[in-house]
Amino acid sequence: MRAYRHRNTLRDDVSPVPWLHRVALNLCYTRLGRRRVDAAPIDMTAAGTLRDAGLEPPDWAIREELRQSIRDGVAELPPKHQGVIVLYYLHGLSLQETAVALHIALGTVKSRLHYALHALRGLLERERPEGQRVPGAIPAPVALSPRDDRRR
Repeated sequence: MRAYRHRNTLRDDVSPVPWLHRVALNLCYTRLGRRRVDAAPIDMTAAGTLRDAGLEPPDWAIREELRQSIRDGVAELPPKHQGVIVLYYLHGLSLQETAVALHIALGTVKSRLHYALHALRGLLERERPEGQRVPGAIPAPVALSPRDDRRR
């Protein structure tokens, strides 16, 4: 409404976008009344409870080691498995897009992903010490027993 009322101040030889932006900004300033933020100091009890949301240094180091292990593990996979892993997980292509990019069937992409992840999981489990948990990692899916698999 304010922009419409003051449209006569708009120049014809320049773009109206910066002018509209300024009108909107001035309207925001008017509505907020240019309030001041209360800048009270943080007392020591509150400072002790504040934490950074990032990983702690030991957790960060473990995650970086895992990243390097994954890179090394992918490098050890056969080229046909490397291709589907890189396109699907690193480049974010869908299964169908991966199949088109590699000129293979969709079922072949799924199969190669399955066998590549199985091999990669085996490589990582041999490398990682027993019982070591990776911070922020999603646990591996529980394998179904043959009896559970028949129920599907």
